[in-house]
Amino acid sequence: MKLSTALSALLLALGLVPLAAQAQSAPNTQAGVVTAPGKVAGAATTEITAKVIAVDPTQRTVTLQGANGKTRTIEVGDQVHNFEQIKVGDTVHAKYTQALALELKKGAATMSAPTEERAITPPPAPGAKPGGTIARKVTAVAEVVAVDSAKQMVTLRGPQGNEVDVEVQDPKQLTNIKKGDHVQVTYAEALAIAVAEEPAKR
Repeated sequence: MKLSTALSALLLALGLVPLAAQAQSAPNTQAGVVTAPGKVAGAATTEITAKVIAVDPTQRTVTLQGANGKTRTIEVGDQVHNFEQIKVGDTVHAKYTQALALELKKGAATMSAPTEERAITPPPAPGAKPGGTIARKVTAVAEVVAVDSAKQMVTLRGPQGNEVDVEVQDPKQLTNIKKGDHVQVTYAEALAIAVAEEPAKR
């Protein structure tokens, strides 16, 4: 199962919104997938470095320029402490990691709303550059409502009733799955951001 396909499909079915979905399109992304009977797990990490080229304190926006020269203006919410410490010329480093694990549960299972665990590092000290890490893990159970061996496709129904087709790359996995089974989905993501000052000119 391709990680990108599994992520987009299952997040849709489970009604989850990634912390930084736009990071998936960055060119410097590393991903890997591991399979075992009845289990699939994968992870992808994206690292982005951009330079601050404009700051608007009134609108609380920052314009960033990536290594490819493209610029993007983002709004910085009140939850970001020490916004006033961000200066033109600062460098922003962001590391975004997503992980997805699927485990087949034979037969009936309890369908319930996804459970979520969230962790946030303490805010930086007054006067320090903004930075920190946000992480969360979501666990949910989806029901197998259809299996199409010819197309190597499994249709899952999430706790909210959304249905989505998920491609299964390994045909051997299909021999274990049948309608009425359930799949436990564990999705984890972490976003780490650090702002570095512009090096002093000599």
